[in-house]
Amino acid sequence: MIAQRPAHAAPAIRAAAEALPLGDRSVDAAMAVLTLHHWDDIEQGVSELLRVARQAVVVVTMDIEIVAQQWVIRDYLPETLAVHGAGCPSIARLLELLPCSTATVLPVPRDCTDGFMAAFWGRPESYLDPAIRAATSPWHQLAPETIDRALDRLRSDLASGEWDERYGHLRRQSTLDVGLRLIHSDVLARSGAVLEFAREN
Repeated sequence: MIAQRPAHAAPAIRAAAEALPLGDRSVDAAMAVLTLHHWDDIEQGVSELLRVARQAVVVVTMDIEIVAQQWVIRDYLPETLAVHGAGCPSIARLLELLPCSTATVLPVPRDCTDGFMAAFWGRPESYLDPAIRAATSPWHQLAPETIDRALDRLRSDLASGEWDERYGHLRRQSTLDVGLRLIHSDVLARSGAVLEFAREN
């Protein structure tokens, strides 16, 4: 991904979330997008985001309870929950770790151009495209035989019309809650509350 960045883009630094090579309060905002499930230590990683941010921390993640209800997971790849979903902290836990935070549902449009796994909720044929699967991490974490079984079943269900009998309405739906959540932590508000508490005590 770094190699795909334009030459004039801001510098990119390779580092682990748990040890960001940045000074305390050195950036206005820190953001993590669909990455928490790859971290070794969620608490430490979140602590680092809070350490380097002056104003806000923004996290885009998945609510696994909602993800589990998506047809591609429930009907074809339930193994994803144990392999990929296990690394995702609950939304409640993230709200505990991030002070002064709120969670907002991010509905995903049917024609979403970001190819994360749940983005193709209304375009089932997309999952049969090797290029699309290659760009999405869950497919790389599953056993080949698991993937082959799931794709064979999906291919068969599409050919027979069974998928459309169950979920064809999704082809006409404009957006869907697939579990994508935006969590915003107001670091400034927290700093102000801490300062006010210190003054009062």
